[in-house]
Amino acid sequence: MVVIVGAGLSGLLLAYRLKNANIPFQVLEARKRIGGRIHTSIATQNTPVEMGATWFHQEHRHFLNLLSELDIPFYEQFMEGTAFFQAHAGVPAESFVMPDQTPSYRIAGGTVQLINKLESRLDESDILLDQSVREIHFSTDEIRVEARGSFNAQKVILALPPKLWQETILFSPGLPDSVMQLASETQTWMEESIKVGIIYDSPFWRQNHQSGTLFSNVGPMTELYDHCNREVSAYALCGFLHSQYRSLLPEERKNRVIQQLVSSFGKEALEFLEYKELDWSTEVHTSGSLSRPLFPHQNNGNEIYQHALFDDRLFFAGTEASPHHGGYMEGAVYNSMQVFAKILRTAKR
Repeated sequence: MVVIVGAGLSGLLLAYRLKNANIPFQVLEARKRIGGRIHTSIATQNTPVEMGATWFHQEHRHFLNLLSELDIPFYEQFMEGTAFFQAHAGVPAESFVMPDQTPSYRIAGGTVQLINKLESRLDESDILLDQSVREIHFSTDEIRVEARGSFNAQKVILALPPKLWQETILFSPGLPDSVMQLASETQTWMEESIKVGIIYDSPFWRQNHQSGTLFSNVGPMTELYDHCNREVSAYALCGFLHSQYRSLLPEERKNRVIQQLVSSFGKEALEFLEYKELDWSTEVHTSGSLSRPLFPHQNNGNEIYQHALFDDRLFFAGTEASPHHGGYMEGAVYNSMQVFAKILRTAKR
């Protein structure tokens, strides 16, 4: 039995591969939903708004191969028309024409379609929700995983951010000091992000020959993009809020975001249907302690994460463990491939 801790992209993809290989497994997820940092919120007028992972690129070949395998359609991010850039406080955003660039892509219907497709390939009993793992005990013959229930395993895969398992799980015997120290210094993708989505009843920016793109060194929104669905039948703008605005009350953040949009896009930005936001630092099953500032992708893909512990019985999965595009969905897929191959090799031995 393989116990997978975490039902994000890495954990679910590993479960899917193990299922196809007829290797028994159990997925334990602390949340009451699956997907982890893939979180598509369905807003007013059935508009899918990405509160988590969104974009991927042509060089993300392993991710693209997975979409092809699962028959999941995708489309190019809309970037046509003028964009806005604000360099300094007190200076209005200036319009400019976006230069040609490598396109980015989004999954039709939302990134959650990938999660749903993986879940559909599993049995209902394969994933247990509301199972926050507290302790993992290794003995000569077996591993005992303590969550809301108790589970016995021969192998355990940690498919969650290193900083999170370092802070929340008691290992017995303890993991090497070098591993625990590295985990505490590994930046968790998305943990300090605040995603914002604003839903409208028409794509007025497109009608005004604008791309919906905004960059600002000041905020509150630092990046904003067109977020219409593939059919252009649901309309939204979506992006990232500057972390310094975390201290404000949600209503004040919303007011400042709308003011910023009006100053760039015009009064039509006032006529929004719904405002949504998600501060990932408040997600206790994603974000660890933020007391120590870390660089983006710091220690992602470190060599330590490439080696199993306890005689090939404890494996590190998740995008932060990936030596290839760590911190992206591509990294999660690539790392899952690596860990699955190691499980197969050790199972044969």
